[in-house]
Amino acid sequence: MAVVFGLFLLVVLFFVGRLSYLTLIVGPENAETAISGRTETITVEAKRGTIYDRNGNVLATSVDATTIYCNPSEVTDPSGLADTLVQLFGGVKSDYTKKLASTSTFVYLYKKADVDVASTLKDMGYDGVYFLSDSKRVYPYGQTAGQVIGLCDTDGNGIAGLELYYDDVLSGEDGEIVAEYGKGGYPIAGGQQQTVAATDGQDIVVSIDIEMQEYLEERLTQAVSDIEGNRGDSIIYDGATGEILAIASTPYLNPSDRSTVEEGATTLMPINTMYEPGSIFKSVTMAAVLEAGVLTPESEIYCPAYLEADEYTVSDAHTRASQTFTLTQILAESSNVGTSLAAAELGFGPLYDKILEYGFAQKTGVDFPGESAGSCTEQSTWSLVRSYNVSFGQGISVTPLQMARFYGALANDGVAYQPHFLLSYPQTGEESTYEGTKLITSSTVDSLTGMLEAVVTEGTGTKAAIDGYSVAGKTGTAQYADDSGTYVEGSYDISFIGYLPDTDSDLVCFVGVTEVPGDRSTATAFKDIMTFAINHYKIAAQ
Repeated sequence: MAVVFGLFLLVVLFFVGRLSYLTLIVGPENAETAISGRTETITVEAKRGTIYDRNGNVLATSVDATTIYCNPSEVTDPSGLADTLVQLFGGVKSDYTKKLASTSTFVYLYKKADVDVASTLKDMGYDGVYFLSDSKRVYPYGQTAGQVIGLCDTDGNGIAGLELYYDDVLSGEDGEIVAEYGKGGYPIAGGQQQTVAATDGQDIVVSIDIEMQEYLEERLTQAVSDIEGNRGDSIIYDGATGEILAIASTPYLNPSDRSTVEEGATTLMPINTMYEPGSIFKSVTMAAVLEAGVLTPESEIYCPAYLEADEYTVSDAHTRASQTFTLTQILAESSNVGTSLAAAELGFGPLYDKILEYGFAQKTGVDFPGESAGSCTEQSTWSLVRSYNVSFGQGISVTPLQMARFYGALANDGVAYQPHFLLSYPQTGEESTYEGTKLITSSTVDSLTGMLEAVVTEGTGTKAAIDGYSVAGKTGTAQYADDSGTYVEGSYDISFIGYLPDTDSDLVCFVGVTEVPGDRSTATAFKDIMTFAINHYKIAAQ
């Protein structure tokens, strides 16, 4: 009896243990698996912050939209629904019927539809179709400043320009809705529901002046056409603050119309692309020479018609006889030979040190994606011809923004600021602040400004002259290399950069055009853009 009772007890304990295992362990696991297998998570996008220009004009904002989704198992008329979607949103019927045949309980039919169009579909009362409040990005000024503002993808993420650089600030944090579905994919009444609210992104105010930007783009387009160049770029930069008021390069980008995006339209050349600057870089050499005190604007240098350097010859752009120039005349006439000899007086090691000290061959730190640092090889590797070439802007690569920063320091008594777009976060009242760096001594600035004024009054930049104002600036003509690395003959990258001394403004304007045939100038375009700025900002001569 004891043996039988013991065996019976073991059997009972086995079944009790098995029942406990199934109830307490397997049951909850299966239940959890079952619930997770029949739930869907829907992302609720945060409303993206607005981008304003410096005067409060809306450059990019998010407006109400509707995202449409469905549970295919609930749709009773998939063919009719597909026909309606084609009529309302375009596309081909097969794209929609494929979605409607899905075995999933959740399928997007159309993201970020216009609210009115989505309402039309909603009024038709199709079974299994649902609507989610959403937002979409719009750009009121179209292509104007489009390269600066950038783009968002279909999910609202920044992919270019300021939309990308400040994506973390603008995007906010998405929310979500979790819904439970029963057998056959039908919603369970009273089933598991969870909603996490979205946190909207912050607004930003940037330095762009949309009216200045619009004129700059129009005039740059005209300049490229007039002088038969390939591409053009231009900047209006405030040397007193580092703010970029207008900046562009052709071809332009229209973030509101992506049906035809030209090659290169998403590249903002003044920031993203380095190039050999040519003669506008001579001001850098002259600043270094003047800073060292080895020469003055009145110092005379005998300039032969050409210089022998290694197995090469250095000459000026235009044939001339050997003659003696002052340092001022060398810059005014844009003499390659004279600049080379002035640099040799300084020494190429000290010149290289000043190039780095002035901020070349390093990023400016501008708040924009893809900035190029430019390039300048170690001076110890320079041959004699390379040393001469660097002094007048060949054999070194810079960005137009780096040049604008340098000339901005000349306009601002030698103090340089970090170029930037961001001004403030209006919702919090926080403002961006930057400290200036004394880059060039005041005495050097005064001397070099006088030399640059001579470029406009009697040198290569006379077309940049503006009635009633002093203009200090420099023309640039640079050779460029083809795909094989050989300089192209008879075609040049040309530019003009300058500022308005003796005024209450420290604005700098750069205008450049690439691959220009023959001897041409962007000085006239500079004059027109700067004249617009004078009238627009009421710049007064002092």
